Amino acid sequence: MAKAYYNEIDPYAAQWLRNLIEAGLIAKGDVDGRDIRDVKPDDLRGYTQCHFFAGIGGWSLALRLAGWADNRPVWTGSCPCQPFSKAFVAHGGGKGQADDRHLLPVFIGLVRELQPTDIFGEQVAEAIKWGWIDEAFWSLEKIGYACGAAVLPALAFGARHERKRVYWVANTGGKGRERHQQVECISFPETPPQPIGGNALARAWQALDGDYKDLLPDDGVSVQVERCATKGYGNAIVSQAAAEFIKANM
Repeated sequence: MAKAYYNEIDPYAAQWLRNLIEAGLIAKGDVDGRDIRDVKPDDLRGYTQCHFFAGIGGWSLALRLAGWADNRPVWTGSCPCQPFSKAFVAHGGGKGQADDRHLLPVFIGLVRELQPTDIFGEQVAEAIKWGWIDEAFWSLEKIGYACGAAVLPALAFGARHERKRVYWVANTGGKGRERHQQVECISFPETPPQPIGGNALARAWQALDGDYKDLLPDDGVSVQVERCATKGYGNAIVSQAAAEFIKANM
C-alpha cells in the first residue's frame, strides 16, 4: 500500500500536515518531526513518496495537480532558504554554505543511500548566485542523476506576488549531463499575470509591526488567523508553478 513520508521540524507546520492528511488533501502518510540530520536511510524504507522540508505539503499537492499518482514513487526537497534568501542575507542572517542551515549535503546523503528514481526540489532564486544549484547538480550528477532547472515566478500562475523560485529535477538512468535536455514545454497561462497589488514594502513593514490585515485578503478573518496563515504560507512553495514544472518533466 502506498504511503508517504513527510519530514518537517517545525511543530506548527507538522500538525498542519497531519490535518491535511486527515482531510485527504495530500497523500496519506506519516509526519516525522525530527531534524533531517537525525533521519537514517532505514527510516525511509517502505515509503512510496518522501517529502523533506515538507512545510505544509505543497509538493504533494503539486504532484496531484500534475497528475502524478500518490502511488508513484518520488522524492521532494525544498532545502532551507535562509542561508541564501535576500531578506536574511541583507540583515546578516544568512551565510551561504557556511550557514548551519545549509542542509543540502544531508539531503544528498540520503539520496545517495536510497537512489530514488525521481527527485523534485525548490529553492529561492538568489541561491543561484551562491552556487547552490551548481553544488546540487554536481553532487547528484556524480551519483548518476541527470538534472534540470527553471526559475519560475508565482505571478505567471495567477498569484499577486512575484516570488521567484528555482524549481529543479533529478532523474536516474543517465550519466550526468549526457542525459540533460533543456525543458521547453512548460505552459504558462495565456492571460496576463496579475499585477502585484498595492505597496508591497508598506505592507511588509505593517506585518513586521504585527498588523497583518493588508498582507493577505482577510474577508473578515481575524488578525490571529491571518498570522497563523502567514506562518504556514510564508515558506510554502507555489504548488501551481511546481505542478507545471512536474508536467514538463513528465
